[in-house]
Amino acid sequence: MATIIPQNVFFFFFFTFFLFSTVAKANTLTLTVVNNCPFTVWPAIQPNAGHPVLEQGGFPLHTFTHRSFPAPSAHWSGRIWARTGCTSHPNGHFTCATGDCGNRLQCAGLGGAPPATLAQFSLHHGHADFSSYGVSLVDGFNVPMTVTPHEGVGQCPVVGCKPNLLATCPGELQLKGGGHGEVIGCKSGCAAFGTDQLCCRNHFNSPNTCHPSSYSNFFKHACPATFTYAHDSPSLMHECSSPRELKVIFCH
Repeated sequence: MATIIPQNVFFFFFFTFFLFSTVAKANTLTLTVVNNCPFTVWPAIQPNAGHPVLEQGGFPLHTFTHRSFPAPSAHWSGRIWARTGCTSHPNGHFTCATGDCGNRLQCAGLGGAPPATLAQFSLHHGHADFSSYGVSLVDGFNVPMTVTPHEGVGQCPVVGCKPNLLATCPGELQLKGGGHGEVIGCKSGCAAFGTDQLCCRNHFNSPNTCHPSSYSNFFKHACPATFTYAHDSPSLMHECSSPRELKVIFCH
């Protein structure tokens, strides 16, 4: 004989399932890296101190392909960038012309060598499950990049740097490489000249003494919605509540 479930018990289980599904959906966040460049890039991921390494810190991504993976369900912060011109050597070393992380395919927590365009994240924080994100040219530029959120609420704009600044990079900031000496990166003023003032170090390491330079203004003019020097406006780090996906798109 079939068992009849009392109506109040049925609704209790239905409501519990609905509540659990809603919470699980709210906490689910996917990170997607998209390569729209006409060449292979090697995305790299570096967590901030105390946070786990995602996707072992790096992988190849062929042209016009993407890779998606789940973000941690708890608070996580870190950065993503593209490495270009990478080569595997017979001695086991793996080197990249830009964004190299200690001669390794899987960065495993290591940072990248400038110049490199950076996507910065702080996920699952605050009272409304905020995901903050921004694009930084403080360490220079190597490929165009945007961050695109999906299904979030609040401040959820597409941000980044779409122009290819390699074509307009000032001569003193150019990083050249390859077989024909082409421009492969655009350095920051700090990387090019190393002064305390341009690097916002020592006496210049505060909002009152760290100011834009002609070099950071080159980046700011081309890509206004990016960080271009160490104490650039914090309002450029957008807070998007409960997005379902954050896409990092190279060569958008």
